[in-house]
Amino acid sequence: MLLNKIRLRVAGGRFFDLLAVLAIAFVAYRLFIAPRIFNPHPLPAPHVVYESLSGPPFVLTQHRGRVVFLDFWASWCEPCKLSLPLVETYARAHPDVDVIPVDVGEPREVVAAFAASHRLSHVALDSAMRSQAFFQLDGFPTMVVIDPHGRIRASWQGYNPAVELNMATAAQTFAHS
Repeated sequence: MLLNKIRLRVAGGRFFDLLAVLAIAFVAYRLFIAPRIFNPHPLPAPHVVYESLSGPPFVLTQHRGRVVFLDFWASWCEPCKLSLPLVETYARAHPDVDVIPVDVGEPREVVAAFAASHRLSHVALDSAMRSQAFFQLDGFPTMVVIDPHGRIRASWQGYNPAVELNMATAAQTFAHS
């Protein structure tokens, strides 16, 4: 009887060990593999022009020669609220790339209030929601990487606490492509 109880406890412990290993593997996949969806056959980025929250319109073709990160978000999106500060930190630390937060589908007043409260800079507005078709957006946040030649090279969707690492890897990979 005692031996059976010991075997049952060991088997139960092994189950939780296996469950922990699977959870760690899933988290590692989500952080380091899934976000790095690099396109081996890049397509040209569409010629998009977005109204800017402050200053002249954002014209994607005027950023040729630089790596551009388009960070699509909305103020109602909870994962976006977690991701945007990380993206902004990366943008401020890396002036050699262009990081453009693009609000999708919201009125200018809502975006202006949200951007001010979250200290966002270089905010572009896509109130007509054209980005969903242009960049095949399925949800927010979505990051799209454009190489210096104006080609879409990578994209990833959803909150990722390692977004700064992914951005650094993409910038380094595509800066001289």
